[in-house]
Amino acid sequence: MTDPVVRAVFARDEVARYLAGSHGVSGDEARAKVEAYLDELRTTQRYELYRALEYPLYPILRKLDRYDEHIGIAKDVVASGRRVVYASNHRSHMDYLLELLALDDAGLRPPVIAAGINLFGGPLGLIQRHVVGALPIRRNTKDPAYHITLKAYVAELLRTQDFFFYPEGGRSYSGEIKSPKTGLLTACLQADLPELVVVPVSIAYDLVLEDHVLARQKVKRAQRAFSREVAEMVRYAVGYRSRAFVTFGPPVEVGGFNAESRTSVLELGHHLMRVIGRQVKVLPTALMASALGPSMSDTELLDAIAARLDVLKTGGANLELTEAPAVMAAAAGRLEDRGIITRDDGRFRVRDRNLLRYYARGIEHLLPAATPAPATV
Repeated sequence: MTDPVVRAVFARDEVARYLAGSHGVSGDEARAKVEAYLDELRTTQRYELYRALEYPLYPILRKLDRYDEHIGIAKDVVASGRRVVYASNHRSHMDYLLELLALDDAGLRPPVIAAGINLFGGPLGLIQRHVVGALPIRRNTKDPAYHITLKAYVAELLRTQDFFFYPEGGRSYSGEIKSPKTGLLTACLQADLPELVVVPVSIAYDLVLEDHVLARQKVKRAQRAFSREVAEMVRYAVGYRSRAFVTFGPPVEVGGFNAESRTSVLELGHHLMRVIGRQVKVLPTALMASALGPSMSDTELLDAIAARLDVLKTGGANLELTEAPAVMAAAAGRLEDRGIITRDDGRFRVRDRNLLRYYARGIEHLLPAATPAPATV
């Protein structure tokens, strides 16, 4: 293998220790495993072709209006010469497209992005690997050779390229902000680059394209073929229309965190997820879903929304709307069209409790436990 990144991976101490038998495998067998994983991980971004992807994806992208907040932060950090790792919450398969397009439209070359290996099958896999420059991640493997190789590869990749990843791992099936995983964050710290910073990114949707699929399952039980997920997304895309808000936050310095200490890496991970959670756009659909009980009159619902708005304003939440009537007017039609609620005899009633809770959990971290909650359905 002549790739300079690959050569650098083999020169790293942790890889050398593995090849020497630190995990019970050594010699040709150990080297063959590392080489196989490196071959799987190698990725190339062809920027000219990447830009052209927007056109075949137009039938999907036209269903979403994207709004970018504080993109100037990312532009300033890149212009200052820092090595940038972008860390985001993960709501939808659309995140990969929208967040990188936000960077690209701002004149910033999209970074290498980490994506689940289930997205790399068939023709889509070729596009991911040889056009987008996505890095395939095996989230469930326990093979130490893989984890050592992955971390070493990402650490060396960061010497020449920016990186985008999702600390939660996969998408949130419950709708809530999840706890971070440490693997890729450890890899970033192992790069040992004094110029490295993390730019927190938050994404929020009025309606998530695959919400029915995610809310029904609640917890991810097994990796599914992406072709099956696409088929389900197409089904629920009929009549779908939404907005997506991509919010960038001030860079987080990582010099005080230690890649060799799991406690230190976890501390950084939890800090990043708190920052990402605080800056997430609070949209009317999530706010109404949080306030709505099994059956509520307009007055009851407006009071419940207003109580939550007071808490969110006090906490400095990133609100789109700040008055309860405006929130209800903006959210009711969207939730009703999605089959989540219905309007009957002057009252709002819940049709799909799982979906309602899915959207409510998206802002749950911003509301204290003492906030009055609607009665269960």
